[in-house]
Amino acid sequence: MKPRICRRRGPRNQCWLRFCITAVCCAAVISNMTAVEGQSTGSSSNNATVVVNIGVILDLNRTDFVGQVGLSCVEMAVSEFYDSHPDYTTRLAIATRDSQRDVVLAAASALDLIKNVQVQAILGPETSMQANFLIPLGEKAQVPIISFSASSPTLASIRSPYFFRATQKDSTQVNAIAAIVKAFGWRQAVPVYIDNAFGQGIVPSLVDSLDAVDARVPYRSAISPSATDDQIGQELYKLMTMQTRVFVVHVSPHLAARLFAKAKEVGMMSAGYVWIVTDGITDFLSSVDPSVLKSMQGVLGVKPHVPQTKEVIDFRARWKRKFRQDHPEILLDADLNSYGLWAYDATVALAMAVEKTADDNDDNIFSNVSDSSSTDLESIGVSSNGPNLARELSRTSFAGLSGDFAMEEDGELRASAYEVVNVNGNGARVVGFWTRGEGLARERMMMMRAKLGTVIWPGDPGAVPRGFEIPTSGKKLRIGVPVKSGFSEFVSVTTDLETNKTSVIGYSIDIFEAVVQALPYALPFEYVPYAKPNGESAGTYDDLVYQVFLGNFECMIADTTVIANRSNYVDFTLPYTESGVSMLVPVKPNGSKNAWSFLKPLTWDLWVTTFLFFLFIGFVVWALEHRISKDFRGPPSHQVGTSLWFSFSTMVFAHRENVVSNLARTVVIIWCLVVLIITQSYTASFTSLLTVQRLQPTVADMNELLRKGDFVGYQDVSFVFGLLKRLGFRDDRLVPYKNSEHCNSLFNQGKIVAAFDEVPYIKLFLAKHCSKYMMTDPTYKADGFGFVFPKGSPLVADISRAILNVTEGDKMTKIEEAWFGKKDRCPESTTSTVSSGGQLGLNSFWSLFMIAGVAAVSALCIFTVQFVYEYRKLMSPQVDDDSQSKPSFWGRLLNLLKTFDNKDLECHTFRGDRVGDQNEVRLASLNVMSPSMYSVHTEFPVDSTQTLSPSMGSSSELHDNTIAQEVAIISIDLHPDSDGEGLVATANDEITRH
Repeated sequence: MKPRICRRRGPRNQCWLRFCITAVCCAAVISNMTAVEGQSTGSSSNNATVVVNIGVILDLNRTDFVGQVGLSCVEMAVSEFYDSHPDYTTRLAIATRDSQRDVVLAAASALDLIKNVQVQAILGPETSMQANFLIPLGEKAQVPIISFSASSPTLASIRSPYFFRATQKDSTQVNAIAAIVKAFGWRQAVPVYIDNAFGQGIVPSLVDSLDAVDARVPYRSAISPSATDDQIGQELYKLMTMQTRVFVVHVSPHLAARLFAKAKEVGMMSAGYVWIVTDGITDFLSSVDPSVLKSMQGVLGVKPHVPQTKEVIDFRARWKRKFRQDHPEILLDADLNSYGLWAYDATVALAMAVEKTADDNDDNIFSNVSDSSSTDLESIGVSSNGPNLARELSRTSFAGLSGDFAMEEDGELRASAYEVVNVNGNGARVVGFWTRGEGLARERMMMMRAKLGTVIWPGDPGAVPRGFEIPTSGKKLRIGVPVKSGFSEFVSVTTDLETNKTSVIGYSIDIFEAVVQALPYALPFEYVPYAKPNGESAGTYDDLVYQVFLGNFECMIADTTVIANRSNYVDFTLPYTESGVSMLVPVKPNGSKNAWSFLKPLTWDLWVTTFLFFLFIGFVVWALEHRISKDFRGPPSHQVGTSLWFSFSTMVFAHRENVVSNLARTVVIIWCLVVLIITQSYTASFTSLLTVQRLQPTVADMNELLRKGDFVGYQDVSFVFGLLKRLGFRDDRLVPYKNSEHCNSLFNQGKIVAAFDEVPYIKLFLAKHCSKYMMTDPTYKADGFGFVFPKGSPLVADISRAILNVTEGDKMTKIEEAWFGKKDRCPESTTSTVSSGGQLGLNSFWSLFMIAGVAAVSALCIFTVQFVYEYRKLMSPQVDDDSQSKPSFWGRLLNLLKTFDNKDLECHTFRGDRVGDQNEVRLASLNVMSPSMYSVHTEFPVDSTQTLSPSMGSSSELHDNTIAQEVAIISIDLHPDSDGEGLVATANDEITRH
């Protein structure tokens, strides 16, 4: 062994020295193991305890609190666990190795523990870089590796069944950070991370989480672990030149102290800056130097939430006493952090798993172990108990100090809640909470937003930073403006040849400058024309949009339409005007003034429906009034004419027939209301048709243009050309124009029959040509004109809010009047296509017809039910006395109809004619089959009431005795007298007077 050490580790004197140190260490370890075995044997003489070797690999230098705190918690966990479980048959024996912050030494320590000490599990290592080496070793030897501080998400990609992470991986806290960014509305954030496996592992997850809340990462700042203060300062100065003021810091605690001290020195801990730190820094804020906290005032951070139970409070007190006793040389008041609690819980979980596999422990648990004492990889053994121990570790769950301890299927600790802390004074205080299921809980988020004054921000405790600033280096915002010859009212670029000074004016320019004035901060900018050296346009609007995408311009101000394909490259603000593509066509008189113009106010279905309702209402009124009103009686032709006359006369309210029935009056009232509304509407529409000048387009719609193959115009350098091609227009039928005058000239020359352009341009064109053209409904929808910014620009939100303030105020009206004139100077410019000549259709009055129809049908039904019930005996099948036969149904129905045709003598309209006048007697027709009853019709003087007999003669003979006398018509029933020799006439009722 000695020669091998000498050959590997240097000169002979150093070789002997190291050999002695190694021998002393081995003796100490063996002595310690013997003492533990002796204690175990002495304390449990009745139970045979089994000592299980466990390795611990940590960085144990004085300045590394993770290693020192972790080791003390592991030792306390072993001691307190077996004190509370004296009946356990296993005991953990800890073999500690110091990795000295070196990846190779950590790997060598693991080989030594596996091969020489034959540990069944290893607690550690401390860093993710060391874990990258140890995980393959543990899998090869089937020894579980349990780390309570290696948090890099990249370790999950190794997917070893023998690696268990008893800590929260960094990818879980990025969602809490993204929730903070979203809660305060910041649109950009720059990660500042240490350039190693620990720092690089969080960046992909952080970028994805920020992107999920619509926050962009414009830059990534990587700082070397060995960077000097000057190098850190250079990186900070680079960050100062950018617009973003939100930084997410993920570095080691030692590097964080230097970073924030330098940031305070260069002025980046002032108002407007936002610093968010990860749990790798916040967990040690209680143990750092006060000078470091002074430079971190206003910093936000996240840290795992540990419930402050009685067990945690008691353990914290015990740990602090022990740590001060074991490390009196540490001057700082060290405090227990989350890593220490995880170390404690991981040790407890390992002790529980070891106890469950106690029956599998034997004296020789490693197989294929070489007799050589070297640490070569080919001589490493395989643990026979490793698979069982790994299986039990994955099943172990209990209520630990850090919360519920349970491993998920991938060997990761179940994620817990996070606290949002704010550095203020001599420490950090909790200002919110985040959970995986709820995120920033609504009530807590509202609490944070409602109490922003309680959150201390760098430089200005009360103002929430915007998250970005225009750099103070004097650089102005480069705004690209197009150069074009047409429609200069929106954007116009002119150059003075004498002074070579460029002037940019226009409607869009005035809107943008008004928006900038409405911002709560100054925004220096300059206009840069998008032109060639000779002053001509350098390209289309799409070309200029693409230049913004490439970063040659920070903004584009023009009459730029917000469309989908452009939004794939840039961000648009809210539109400041309406838009959409419409068709512009010449107009002609609609030719509606002719001999049949009076029919146009109403559609044909409304004419037909109204006529049919006149007939129906006339029939209903006749049916209700026929038996009780003299006006609705007489010959059939007279009754039909009266009914039609009455119904149609309601149209001019000239009906004079007396309506007696209440049901008929109700129907007439409702019908008159319907007629009144229809006639008034007809009058208004017909008056407008005859007096108002109406124009109609020369082209009905776009399909007519496509069918005929007509020539159509479009504005050059516009996206309308591509739109028309997609709609089916041929290239040779599309004619470009530069401005409104050119477009009007093409119409006058007959070169185009229609033009397609955006709504603002067409309105500007119509303002100059009032009565010659017309705009149809929009053919293509668009969101309007907007300002263009690069993807993720933080200015978009502020500019959009300022646009709302400008467009809702009086300033917008003044700008429009300055460039387009007053809206009422050309009323014809808003003329649109005349739809169906302004006719009134049935759909406008169907509810009125429904009400009138329901009222009429209901009245008719009520009358029918009452009439049938009153004369129900006529419908009952009675047997005749002579023939003993029942009349048929049709016969009974005929009798009922004859009764309906007679007057209702009980009605008040006929009662006054029954007293003391001459009567007209209507005798029922004699029934030859039943001689017991005869019907005689006669006229006789009023005072001639007598008993009639067959010898009196016919009715003509009676009529001779009543010449020139006032008579009455009486219905008389003839019955045999009591002797059976004659007939007795009985007057039933009086009908009328002649």
